Amino acid sequence: AELQVAEAVALVDTLQNWTILDKIIIPTKNPDKKFIFGKGNFQVLTEKIKKLPHVTAVFLNVERISSLTKKELEDAWGVKVFDRYTVVLHIFRCNARTKEAKLQIALAEIPLLRSNLKNEVSQLDQQRGGSRYIMGSGETFMETQNRILKEKELKIRNALEKLRRKRSLLRTQRRKREFPVISVMGYTNCGKTTLIKALTGEAGLQPRDQLFATLDITAHAGYLPSHMAVIYVDTIGFLTDLPHSLVESFSATLEEVAYSDLIVHVRDITHPETILQKATVLSVLKNLNLPSHLLDSMIEVHNKVDLIERYKPTEENALAISALRGHGLEELKEEIEKKILTATGKKILTVNVNLEGPQLSWLYKEATVQEVEVMPEDGTARVKVIISNSAFGKYKNLFPSSKIFM
Repeated sequence: AELQVAEAVALVDTLQNWTILDKIIIPTKNPDKKFIFGKGNFQVLTEKIKKLPHVTAVFLNVERISSLTKKELEDAWGVKVFDRYTVVLHIFRCNARTKEAKLQIALAEIPLLRSNLKNEVSQLDQQRGGSRYIMGSGETFMETQNRILKEKELKIRNALEKLRRKRSLLRTQRRKREFPVISVMGYTNCGKTTLIKALTGEAGLQPRDQLFATLDITAHAGYLPSHMAVIYVDTIGFLTDLPHSLVESFSATLEEVAYSDLIVHVRDITHPETILQKATVLSVLKNLNLPSHLLDSMIEVHNKVDLIERYKPTEENALAISALRGHGLEELKEEIEKKILTATGKKILTVNVNLEGPQLSWLYKEATVQEVEVMPEDGTARVKVIISNSAFGKYKNLFPSSKIFM
């Protein structure tokens, strides 16, 4: 319970101008019930809130509360009441940068608007008098508002579909260039962005120590030890009890993961609930219906080991690193390279080329040239390359007499 409170506090601290005045741990009943607390606990809470003159809202750390419960509590306490869904949604709203993230948040807000509408209608019904129908149209206020919400939802879904098609086109182009794609995933605030910055040396990346700092998928180019160019994809962080409709709204973003060649799962090994966080990430990944080879080849990274003395991973094949201090990054890059060569079917081989012919420039264009050893006596060179299966096939057709050393 203490760790759940700590996470709830971290969520609120993410928001500018929001401050925690007090916190309390109280058992809750089924959130679907009209009253979420027993009478005694409700009394304790009410007295506590009344004693805090500066309080403007109460955050109940449960996934969702019904619109009826929300109204009852707000009437009793005289302040706004938020559940986990509304707080997380508000954080998303504040962190959204791209058009797509903003659309996905608008989609996640629809269920909230629907439940607010029910509230409004029940209040209108209590105030007697006046026609329930609008301007003689034969349509009630509720029906009109529901229709408007349905139309809004349809518009958002269509706009997202257009963006999805555009992304699919970009993905096809990227496939043609044959850059391997590595998705970096993990629980929120585990250090994904810091790791990508360390692996790519990209100065423009500014990691923030807060929950959901990354909402949009962003791609960053980096190089592996063999000079192979790869793309690292930074993804949205996971959270326990993240409301399902929020995850669904962001499925377009997470869809990108299914098309990657490798997943790197980053864990904050210093967190007291690191094992539970791992379980959360793995369950979300399973629900994304990812290809089994992606889940089987996943690399698990234990981050922030600089904060633990003489840390040794207990899990087999896990790599201990510190993204901030740069510990263990070379081993991680080598492991990534090994897995990428297996996943993409690329080969590392040496070919003998005639320096007067077009072979060398062809290889520079179509493959990753690693080393060139010139033999001046016979005008040839030994060239070490990383080459895809399709480019290798083309090379053999174009230059059948070239010597190849596997």
